[in-house]
Amino acid sequence: MKKELIQKPHKSFENRAHREDGVEFWFARELQGLLGYAEWRNFTLVIEKAKIACQNAGQNPDDHFVDVNKMIDLAKGAQRQVDDWALTRYARCLIAQNGDPRQTQRLGAKNGGKEE
Repeated sequence: MKKELIQKPHKSFENRAHREDGVEFWFARELQGLLGYAEWRNFTLVIEKAKIACQNAGQNPDDHFVDVNKMIDLAKGAQRQVDDWALTRYARCLIAQNGDPRQTQRLGAKNGGKEE
């Protein structure tokens, strides 16, 4: 696979990483657009498939897909609470593997974002 197909998405995924108390994680809502999903409801279906794959691999999905709530800004200074997931690197990879195969953005998320 060509390096240039992976390098740009890889940097985008790594730039979205959060770190708290030495733990690295990503928010699903931030990855949604990077993976080419315009609608949250479609992306949540992929997340649910990834959670099943996680369990089938003998892992506890609750260790990799953590339910969180966030406040988002709306028009005129209003805010609204939305559901989200904090994801481990493993969860991020499972989402990429279980997503729409037509999404070229997924290339940088596979294999932990490492170049192939």
